[in-house]
Amino acid sequence: MLNHRFVTALFAISIGLVFLLCDLASTCFYLTQAALLLIYLSIEFCGAYFIGLNFHFKSFNHLNKTSNKIALTFDDGPIYPQTTNVLETLKKHNVKATFFVIGKNIKGNEDVLRKIAANGHSIGSHSFSHHFWIDLWGKKKLETDITNSLIAIKECTGKETNLFRPPYGVTTPNFNYVLKKLKLVPIGWNVRSYDTSTKDINKILDKILAKTNKGSVILLHDRLDYMPELLDKLIPALKQKNFEFVAIG
Repeated sequence: MLNHRFVTALFAISIGLVFLLCDLASTCFYLTQAALLLIYLSIEFCGAYFIGLNFHFKSFNHLNKTSNKIALTFDDGPIYPQTTNVLETLKKHNVKATFFVIGKNIKGNEDVLRKIAANGHSIGSHSFSHHFWIDLWGKKKLETDITNSLIAIKECTGKETNLFRPPYGVTTPNFNYVLKKLKLVPIGWNVRSYDTSTKDINKILDKILAKTNKGSVILLHDRLDYMPELLDKLIPALKQKNFEFVAIG
């Protein structure tokens, strides 16, 4: 399987061969270099953007594929009342889930986060800032951000977590370094609902049901107002397929 280290090494070797085999003054030399760079950057972009490729580090993107167990995961909370409404819906259906929370959202929503824990759901970090450019940050700044999120979770719930989901699902070598240093387990997904791209609940429902198989990890967002309505349709539909819902961790 392709990964960052292998692709970078292959690119370096290819560049070296071009220097050895081509006339440095020729148009062919510059075109070949440009083509190699374009291919390299394209692969790097895809590897960083699609967490399921395990390009920069191995993340847990699914459960045991021979089991009927699946996992609902929610990003971007805690937010009142949206997260609270999701919790009530999950309780109604007797379903446990995993919430990847943003550290800065905890302040003012401490009771919501404590309720997530009290209801038996798993909690993971989704960074402290969820900054748009976080994937471009250096190691030190990234480590500080993630550490602050872990501290905020522990101070609020009294419990530590080793679960982490990178913002936007973007992976980088710096994320790899920091996650290893902090001994965090990266969690991805293999069913993306695209619930932030449309408000058409039926379209989202159809997309999830078509993609969900044994061991699926489903990506959702608890900050969305219509999430309880979606869950009221989604959970019974998945239960009819004999899926069992579990929290990760």
